[in-house]
Amino acid sequence: MRATLDKQYKEMTETSIEKLILKLSIPTIISMLVTNIYNMADTFFVGKLGTSASAAIGIVFSLMTINQAVGFMCGHGSGSNISRKLGNKQPNEAIKFASTGFFMSLFLGVVIMIFGIIFMEPFLRIMGSTDTIMPYARDYAICILLSAPFMTGSCVLNNVLRYEGRAALAMVGLTLGGVLNIIGDPIFIFVFNFGTLGAGISTAISQIISFFVLLFMFGGDRTVSKLRISAVSKDIKDIINILETGVPSLIRQGMMSVSTMVLNYMSMPYGDAAIAAMSIVSRVTNFIFAIALGISQGFQPVSAFNYGAKKFKRVKRAFVFCCSISMFIIGVLSILSLLFSGHIIGQFRDDADVIRIGTFALRAQCAVLFISPITLAASMMFQGAGENLYASIASFLRSGITFVPIVMILPKFLGIYGIQLAQPLADVISFVIVIPLIFNFFKRIEK
Repeated sequence: MRATLDKQYKEMTETSIEKLILKLSIPTIISMLVTNIYNMADTFFVGKLGTSASAAIGIVFSLMTINQAVGFMCGHGSGSNISRKLGNKQPNEAIKFASTGFFMSLFLGVVIMIFGIIFMEPFLRIMGSTDTIMPYARDYAICILLSAPFMTGSCVLNNVLRYEGRAALAMVGLTLGGVLNIIGDPIFIFVFNFGTLGAGISTAISQIISFFVLLFMFGGDRTVSKLRISAVSKDIKDIINILETGVPSLIRQGMMSVSTMVLNYMSMPYGDAAIAAMSIVSRVTNFIFAIALGISQGFQPVSAFNYGAKKFKRVKRAFVFCCSISMFIIGVLSILSLLFSGHIIGQFRDDADVIRIGTFALRAQCAVLFISPITLAASMMFQGAGENLYASIASFLRSGITFVPIVMILPKFLGIYGIQLAQPLADVISFVIVIPLIFNFFKRIEK
């Protein structure tokens, strides 16, 4: 363990920032893209069943983000501590936080599964399901709920591997699950004729297999962190530490779920076509944004590790590089999506109303999407440094503090244009708010 730790410490604190971030980001980007592709696969294949079925996928996406929010809270909460402990050369502390975060996520996943099944229909109503959407949403949701413990557990396994600098191992598990879902969707939906239930079955199976593949990565000498029930902390302070450090991730993912619910609810007066269109736009922009998310997740362990090692100049340099490369790539992809927006929406649902609503919304979001990586990278940096207040504020911005009020108020004045313009306006306001937080953070660590 000591030899592995020394090797890891040298790599994370001495390798050039650019090379290190790219090394950790590329596997993570692949994982994020594959994950988003298999989410888009559900939307693509279910879209062949009708507009209401397509809208159901968007409704249940909120449920998936709740699972991910809880998993990322435990994963980032434990992972941030792990990275800083390894930067401080405390491997036993890393094992304690890894084990505690993992078993906590399994417990919370079971809780989500039980309560979700009991209150499934009322919850789907709150998320924006109409009478025509409900049958499809119910079939898809039951599978997502039954796989909840595996989904939350996978989030922790993935993040612990990333925070250790083992992003390539995390990529294998996530990519395999994504590929299986892409293959399984047409088989279960059309060959077995299960419809939206088939999409749910395919997603659940892929999540379970991905979980066990990721769990396998913790065997042997592949990682410093180990997962042992005996290593789970009995100290309430450690549990609170994980929760406090992970709260920004809970906020970031949880507010994504809340914002999706609010978006679906505010779109209801404009019909199933509006819900389906905005669901498709969300999937497309999330796919583009996955590049920035992958780069930021590659940057986060570099930032946290070097912060723990008190190499603050490397933290700043890593942040600047992360933002620069993310903005360039997102900018190029946004321009392409803006130019071919109508064609892209039409690939998911051949419905004139869906294409009309979705095209304008996608163009509006692509126009400003290139600035959003700064808010994301800032949130990741603050969280890795244990700056929980700043991290929570940055996480709350894009889908919470700014988006929810805008999407609830703007349609009263602009109608459906208020729905379509809410996210780009929220991105601009978030960018303006987060910049002073970034400068203040760097000013403090420079001292």
